[in-house]
Amino acid sequence: KRAYKPVSYVDQMAIHFSLNGNMIPKDSDEGRRQSIRLSIAAGSMSYYPGLILLSFLSSEKAPVETSAVTSEEAEIKDEESTGDTQAAEEEEAEGSGTAEVTEAAEVEEPPPPRVKEQKLANQFNFIERASRTLNNPMRERACQSEPTPCKDFSATANQWKIYDAYVEELQKMERSKEKEKPKAQIAKKEEEKKKGRKLTSLELQSDDITKISKAAKIMERMVNQNTFDDIAQDFKYFEDASDEYRDQQGTLLPLWKFQYDKTKRLAVTAISWNPKYKDLFAAGYGSYDFMKQGQGMLLLYTMKNPSFPEYVFSSETGIMCLDFHNDHPYLLAVGFYDGNVAIYNLKKATSQPSYKSAKSGKHTEPVWQVKWQKDDMDNNLNFFSVSSDGRIVSWTLVKNELVHTDVIKLSVEGTTMQGPEGLQLQTLGCGTSFDFHKKIDYLFLVGTEEGKIYKCSKCYSSQFLDVFEAHHMAVDSVSWNPYHLKVFISCSSDWTVKIWDHTIKTPMFIYDLNSAVGDVAWSPYSSTVFAAVTTDGKAHVFDLSINKYEALCTQLVVAKKKNKITHIQFNPVYPVVIIGDERGHVTSLKLSPNLRKMPK
Repeated sequence: KRAYKPVSYVDQMAIHFSLNGNMIPKDSDEGRRQSIRLSIAAGSMSYYPGLILLSFLSSEKAPVETSAVTSEEAEIKDEESTGDTQAAEEEEAEGSGTAEVTEAAEVEEPPPPRVKEQKLANQFNFIERASRTLNNPMRERACQSEPTPCKDFSATANQWKIYDAYVEELQKMERSKEKEKPKAQIAKKEEEKKKGRKLTSLELQSDDITKISKAAKIMERMVNQNTFDDIAQDFKYFEDASDEYRDQQGTLLPLWKFQYDKTKRLAVTAISWNPKYKDLFAAGYGSYDFMKQGQGMLLLYTMKNPSFPEYVFSSETGIMCLDFHNDHPYLLAVGFYDGNVAIYNLKKATSQPSYKSAKSGKHTEPVWQVKWQKDDMDNNLNFFSVSSDGRIVSWTLVKNELVHTDVIKLSVEGTTMQGPEGLQLQTLGCGTSFDFHKKIDYLFLVGTEEGKIYKCSKCYSSQFLDVFEAHHMAVDSVSWNPYHLKVFISCSSDWTVKIWDHTIKTPMFIYDLNSAVGDVAWSPYSSTVFAAVTTDGKAHVFDLSINKYEALCTQLVVAKKKNKITHIQFNPVYPVVIIGDERGHVTSLKLSPNLRKMPK
């Protein structure tokens, strides 16, 4: 009818529960009768103790004032003390007194004590048993040896006896369970202990060596320094004087060569300097030959001891990449050939990674690069990984577990295929390398197997900020300049190294190095110096401030034809580069003065 309809009055109150009480007013007849009954019961219980007190006082001649303190009845404390005090005053007034007065006092009956009115019990006390204390006063009364006239007390005592019997039985059952523990568990524990002992004995030879391990390590370093004294002197003091006559050209002086027996047949797939200990670096070992995949290794070397690694970790599959945490230099993120990622904690004396990705979130293809990022909002450790499966994944360490979040999926433009039943299938790009901007936290670059470089943001998971048609073959490395915030460098298997401004689509510099370029790295001391390594065994060092067209140094580092250089890294402090090859060797080289000129 499109009008408000008046409704008759509705009672809003609904009674959910009602209970008739049985409280009685104090002033009523029934209330008075109950209170009289209670007072008579209390008086009969305190009658006998009163007589005992009087006889005690008359025999000992003690001061009468103490009767109030020694009395067991707390309720009549005030009345007794006042009455006894008056009696004592009368005795003092009469003088020393006679024996007749004393006898008369003994014969006289004491006045009935006035009992304090007891409160009626509150019948609406809903305290749960669980909130009460364990030492139940009812139990204490029930357990007394003297028989009590009240039936309730004896019933309570029986209940507590039953309860005690149950508790005792329960304890017996628990004891028997402990005794009947399967011997297999104990045997397993013993085996684990033995295994632990074996590990320590293998690694540290004996318990005696563990006590002097630190002294032994220092001694070993001293022996190595004496053995390689000429190299140590070159590292510290040698400067190539011939640089003055070379017309800006420079050289690389070979220093130590780091090698380990178990990594001879493995390629150096990743190298990284420790951010805190400048002489320490990590090297990852695996294989770039996809037909010959096997186990991998992770070694940490120091320049103080080139003959043997400081840490040795082995893995079931090849290690493809690694990265040290900037704030926690003992944490090392690692990517594996089988698509897993892991975190190694160098503080823990274990051969296994402390944290590893679960099967559900891991990559389905090899992980080509990992990079630590700033902690998330909850201060959880966080790093990113890129893989051939086209996923860039953020890994967060939450409650001792690596939780994954897909940041972006690399879709290749113009590759949409028509699937069955009209489904649109899009080909995913294969990520090979990436790098995060040094200042702009959300900005990062991704190099792909197709030769494209994508400029991406952490905020957008479905689209790219820009696409660079960079190379004709796979992008092996991409890296932002540490000083110039707009510039980045890329290298590829198409023999070229290119320098870009990320706001311009075309490269600023292109260098053809006549062989596939495996890796490129900016120097930490100058914005214009970078180095690249090629598969023909050569290292190339450029300085754009001196020569924009040619390398200042092109030097053969690996002599054998079948050997290829894979990676290069600048030391953050010393004028040293380390170069890894496919034979498992890491070579350190010192830059001559012409290659490390500081900018004005």
